[in-house]
Amino acid sequence: MFPLISHQREDSVIAWRDGGPVTASRFLSDVAAVCAHLPDGRHMLNACGDRYRFAVGFAAALVSKRVCLLPSTQAPEMIHQLAQFAPDAFCLTDNADCTVALPQIQFPALAETSGRPEAPFDVPEIDGAQLAAYVFTSGSTGVPVPHKKNWGALVRNVRAEAQLCNLNDGRSHAVIGTVPPQHMYGFESTVLIVLQSGNALVAGHSFYPADVCNAIHSVPRPRVLVSTPVHLRSVISAGLDTPPVDLVLSATAPLSVPLAKDLETRFQAPLLEIYGSTETGQIAVRSTAKTEEWQLFPGVSFTRRDDVTWASGGHIEQPTPMNDVIECRGAGDRFLLHGRNADLINIAGKRNSLAYLNLQLNAIPGVLDGAFFMPDTVMPDGVTRLTAFVVAPDLTPTKVLAALRQRVDAVFLPRPLVFVDTLPRNATGKLPREALKTLALANARSGA
Repeated sequence: MFPLISHQREDSVIAWRDGGPVTASRFLSDVAAVCAHLPDGRHMLNACGDRYRFAVGFAAALVSKRVCLLPSTQAPEMIHQLAQFAPDAFCLTDNADCTVALPQIQFPALAETSGRPEAPFDVPEIDGAQLAAYVFTSGSTGVPVPHKKNWGALVRNVRAEAQLCNLNDGRSHAVIGTVPPQHMYGFESTVLIVLQSGNALVAGHSFYPADVCNAIHSVPRPRVLVSTPVHLRSVISAGLDTPPVDLVLSATAPLSVPLAKDLETRFQAPLLEIYGSTETGQIAVRSTAKTEEWQLFPGVSFTRRDDVTWASGGHIEQPTPMNDVIECRGAGDRFLLHGRNADLINIAGKRNSLAYLNLQLNAIPGVLDGAFFMPDTVMPDGVTRLTAFVVAPDLTPTKVLAALRQRVDAVFLPRPLVFVDTLPRNATGKLPREALKTLALANARSGA
């Protein structure tokens, strides 16, 4: 059995909303109020955009033995797949204009009423074997796939993260997120870690640079910023007064060492990168400004079998194949990451990874965003040609290609190099392959 929350006192701060604190006692009262309004269906799509309401909704589902559905997107096709996957699914939403094509229940106004009497402070205990959620892959390399997440495994995972990130030091850290709570990284590092380490989440979803800075300013220190390379790069590029935090967490794509060092200077705090997957959850961390090596979470280990690296132990409930090229170091608790298996490319007998090429492209001064794309088809002359999309309003193609020549072998230079206003990233900063494929097809039709 594991407690729903680890906050020891009823007046412990578990969230910040609109600049004000929310106590653990109020949280449990709100959970009970939402439980009383849930319909009979066992599967709940938690579509709440407010991070506090999402946390209350998740907790209400857990306490009432319902299962949260956490898809990577709420696009109509994804919702259609959810309805087929769980015909009894309903949608909990805090958006009056929600267009999700499932039976909807609005987050109850009762749970927002500050004058409502609070229930006695009694933290529910949840069976570790209880199914808590189905988390769906992002679809960046194919069709989204559901993965079961039991409560005990989730708890062990985020407790290990809190230990490695020094977030269980007895202080109440305010956790600000730019990642939606429906995404595995946002779910773990902005919601679950708060519930299981005695810290406090910040309710709003910060996306634009000014929103991020305002959210940081709105809460007391110590403060933690949980974000992605795309969001972090946009914050430091905006030229705003960046308020200090006490820790920056980044995930979803590799950070370059220069960007990591710049971020540490701007935010006046150490930066840690998180590595993991939807299948395994978070399993490793590194201080990118200091080392390329990743440190595995306690109890987690890698084994090599059939040319595949398998992760097991710790919070991982069964051995899971990794989709990345991994080089183990030392006693096996440290490793280097060389990109995804699906990203590996071979051109003219030379090997590279799209992740490495993307890192080099985005490291060019003046490049605001960029990504390489490997088409499915080979050109008529038998040669595979990479495409690259770049957001660089102050650069020319000649300057970008000249900079790339200093960083990568000539065979990996993009043909074509396409300048765009923005890249079709999703809310977590990822670029699904299908989105890049659509962009490439549109560019080919235009003859650009």
